[in-house]
Amino acid sequence: MPPTASDKTKVLKLSKQAQGMLAKVIAMIEQDEYCPAVIQQIDSVDGFLESVKRELLTKHLEACVMETPQDKQRLRKELLKLCRLPS
Repeated sequence: MPPTASDKTKVLKLSKQAQGMLAKVIAMIEQDEYCPAVIQQIDSVDGFLESVKRELLTKHLEACVMETPQDKQRLRKELLKLCRLPS
């Protein structure tokens, strides 16, 4: 089952919010803003990107991996690859 339009909209919205926040980080650095304020903004970008990653992983598992639940080895390999862990 491919991702729905709603799924795509949610991921795009979160991604664009992260993009806007990253642009703000760049502007803050260029303007020599107070370092802790820049770091706080970077943490916000990280949070949005984690949300995007979580949403994409969830939809991937639902649509591409979990359609054959007996294929545990495939699921294991997919998760290790996504988490960049050796198999």
